[in-house]
Amino acid sequence: MRVIAVLIASSLIAVPALADDFDASAHLFGDLGRAALQEKGVTINLQETSELFAVPSGGLRSGVVYDGQTLASVSVDTGKLGLWEGGTFMVSAYQIHGRGPSRNLVGNLQTVSGIEATRATRLDDLFYEQTLLDGKAALRVGQFAADEEFITNQYSAKFINSDFGFPALPANDLPSGGPAYPLATPGVRIKLQPTSSFTVLAAVFNGDPAGPTKGDPQELNASGTSFRTQDGTFSLIEAQYTTDPTDAAQPAPLASTYRLGAWLHSQSFSDQRRDANGVSLASPASTGTGKRRSRDYSLYASVDQRLWSDPRAHAADPKDNGLNRGIGAFARIMGSPDDRNLIDLAVSAGLIWIGAFEDRPADTIGLGVNYARIGRRARALDADMIAAGASTGPVRDSETVVEINYAAQFDWLLLQPSLQYVIHPGGGIANPARPGHVIGDALVLGVRAGITF
Repeated sequence: MRVIAVLIASSLIAVPALADDFDASAHLFGDLGRAALQEKGVTINLQETSELFAVPSGGLRSGVVYDGQTLASVSVDTGKLGLWEGGTFMVSAYQIHGRGPSRNLVGNLQTVSGIEATRATRLDDLFYEQTLLDGKAALRVGQFAADEEFITNQYSAKFINSDFGFPALPANDLPSGGPAYPLATPGVRIKLQPTSSFTVLAAVFNGDPAGPTKGDPQELNASGTSFRTQDGTFSLIEAQYTTDPTDAAQPAPLASTYRLGAWLHSQSFSDQRRDANGVSLASPASTGTGKRRSRDYSLYASVDQRLWSDPRAHAADPKDNGLNRGIGAFARIMGSPDDRNLIDLAVSAGLIWIGAFEDRPADTIGLGVNYARIGRRARALDADMIAAGASTGPVRDSETVVEINYAAQFDWLLLQPSLQYVIHPGGGIANPARPGHVIGDALVLGVRAGITF
């Protein structure tokens, strides 16, 4: 009820316009008066994403699961509403349903689906953003998630596996998975764009979206309305540089975007590992008291590179910047200290072909790979447990996911079949359903359907 109340109250105040023109054909129910509202600065969106996954071999077990997410959002452009120029209010909420494939069938760290989460109706965004300095700066204050803007790649957006969005490294190393889907948290973000090619993002969030209480973080903050501010800080900074996509000397522009960033978590913590139920995983040869660490941090870099521009796109738009027909590549690497983190290295890379078929200009074909390496201290813990006779193994090493998918857009309907192959789910952990066996490499077949109402 708190989520519903917040949504109603916020929708009475305002919402940022997401586009200048309302396209009724891109919505199942058409206009319904939304075009007139959008002209006044109010944009209302409702989307449903439904997925069906089958695991015919490997993983925790074979089976079929369904999961889904309904996203409702309202934004207000305060300038169009006749209030103050350059302001935007935003509020959104999720209704998450079904059973996720990773938790129920696969047991992997790099979650099969980017929408997988525990079932809940949860507030997501609730923030105000103000542009400054003639649009060269923007300040955002309120509740939102870091993965909306940070550590992202343009060409990885069409993949289903969650690691192509917010990487498994922060998702597994940060308290409660950090401020990323499905847990937003209070924060402040400044965006500086002195030129069209150069952008700097910096943000400070509350350090733990769910708090230090033991248990499933998503259940501890089930409604998304905890609004915690007492858990230290999680800070990020990211610099972005985009080559000029409008260079007339290039008959088919091959634009690039480079990103370099870092994050820092301020809270002290013990590197004594605990499982999801809070049970100590300290080495049996140790005192059982983990070494205190003063902070955690990570560095990352990524690139989006247009490899080929389809002449059909360039003929239609000489200033095509890589969002239309052609082939693009992306790569990202992120590292963190191996003496205090479950995952100390995460690498993603892939290719995407936009408009491969002449009569399907918006469809995409994607091939991507994610790799996550288990940290040195965690591997040593596994070895100590085996040496002490407290475990029969194995020693975890890494997890790799390969995904191939095709996304077909039909006005208001998206259909996206996919195939994922997970190598060493969980880094190569024992299968709780089969004592003495590790979780086998998993084949995951799935299809996503997205509807814009």
